[in-house]
Amino acid sequence: MTSGSAHANTATATRRPRWLLPFGAFAVLFLIAAQAAALLLSAPDRDMGHLQKILYVHVPSAWTSMIAPAVVFFASVLYLWKRREAYDMLAASAAQVGIVFIGLTLMQGSIWARPTWGVWWTWDPRLTTTAILFMIYAGYLALRSFTEDEDQRARWSAAVGILGFLNVPIVYMSVRWWRTIHQVQSTPDTMDATYTWLLELNAFAFLFIFVFLVGMRYHIARLERARAAAHEETALAGGTVHV
Repeated sequence: MTSGSAHANTATATRRPRWLLPFGAFAVLFLIAAQAAALLLSAPDRDMGHLQKILYVHVPSAWTSMIAPAVVFFASVLYLWKRREAYDMLAASAAQVGIVFIGLTLMQGSIWARPTWGVWWTWDPRLTTTAILFMIYAGYLALRSFTEDEDQRARWSAAVGILGFLNVPIVYMSVRWWRTIHQVQSTPDTMDATYTWLLELNAFAFLFIFVFLVGMRYHIARLERARAAAHEETALAGGTVHV
């Protein structure tokens, strides 16, 4: 393959989807509107007062931090089944974005815990299992960084992505399985209707942001892979000419 064709293939393979940036703009505007609605329309809670407004960032972050490992899990399963590079890149992209949301969940939980429980951190089962989830995906990303062989990296990462997902139901059920000071999951029956629809609105806002960020990271991953392949092909072609 010539250098020109290699660069042409790179441009074709890395063309950004037309929907991505408009969707990103929509996601950001939707998030701003959802947060503004939560701040302006949500009445103070009887017990927590205005502190309850952190609910509209903490809970959507927590939900998204469970969706991300699910995407990593299914993409990893598909990679081991189909052996297609696209699934490996999708899993890695979801893990990179997901660990941000897991970290946000932990930080927001600590901010909420300080005035509510009187401490920044306690080894509550929900907090502990979420911290373990963070470490699992930090390890996942470290494994990808330190493994040079692409096929080996993809296979090992897929195994970690599948096994790591087993911690997600443990995180979710921890408040029911063990004695914990963290409240159990709320339902529409246990919440005021205003809180419920504002929470659902922000949950969609965070989901849209997650989809946009994963889409952008996946696009960047394709760009990196295509450029690396083009450079390798160009180098090989140049070597052949010199011989």
